[in-house]
Amino acid sequence: MTIRERRRNAPAGTRSTRPGSRIARLKDDLGGWLFVAPATILVLGLSVFPAVWAFLLSLQEWDGFSEPEFIGGGNYSELLTDEDFFAAAQHTGLYTALFVPMSVLAGLFLAVALNRKIRFIGLYRTAIFVPFVASAAATGILSTYLFSPQYGLVNNVLRSLGLPTQGWLEDQAQAMLVIAIMSLWGQAAFTTVLYLAALQDVPAELMEAATLDGASRWQRFWQVVWPQLAPVTVFTAIWQTIGAIQLFDLVYTTTRGGPLDATKTIVYYLWEKAFRSLEFGYGSAVAYVLFGLTLLVTIGVVVYSRRRGTEAF
Repeated sequence: MTIRERRRNAPAGTRSTRPGSRIARLKDDLGGWLFVAPATILVLGLSVFPAVWAFLLSLQEWDGFSEPEFIGGGNYSELLTDEDFFAAAQHTGLYTALFVPMSVLAGLFLAVALNRKIRFIGLYRTAIFVPFVASAAATGILSTYLFSPQYGLVNNVLRSLGLPTQGWLEDQAQAMLVIAIMSLWGQAAFTTVLYLAALQDVPAELMEAATLDGASRWQRFWQVVWPQLAPVTVFTAIWQTIGAIQLFDLVYTTTRGGPLDATKTIVYYLWEKAFRSLEFGYGSAVAYVLFGLTLLVTIGVVVYSRRRGTEAF
């Protein structure tokens, strides 16, 4: 055996590293970094820089025109006594409590219904996903058409059935529920796709073993399938919660925070402060409080799921 063959067959830890190989490895690494450098700079420029600038702005009082005035934690201390902010937080919490469970359950139900070998199944799956790619403006226009108290389709159906009509988007007690339903119409496709992919990954051997043991369809689902879906459920709940806390577009295109601020969410309140009242420092403080709230919710759910053994990360 030649010396070259001995070096090639030697264990990795005993091979001698030559200067030439190190230089070649450095060149490969440098080439890889050069390829990803433009995208890395773009991501950092669109995420890290705005985040740092927003934090510095939250420590100032600035209307976008005059010289900014440094006030330290004044914006954050003002938030502690801001009744409008806490009202917006309550509205956001109500929407989250309505939307997240409905989206998870609807996605699970639709995924189970679509996880079958039937004719035109591809068409059904595509039809379910179409609302997800619709714009917020289109969803808002559809919401106004369906739930308008005067000429809405839902009230017309109620009239034809002899039932009392409702105020829907113009009723303080019903407006947030309507927005949650319309959000569900657009977002249920996302959870459906996730659950459908997880259902198709359930080992067929487990289902066959449960069938041979005499388990019914419900028993197979709850005892075999549902435990396999736990990580997907955790991920879906976290993702939908983050999206619910950041609700803005559907409120903007339908109620504009009304009636009587009943649908004003944290992000909509932030937008009003920053771009209507030109209180950019205060709006940045609201944004960072929202970021902290989102982070706490995410960490809490992840820690709880890991203790239960159903982590998704």
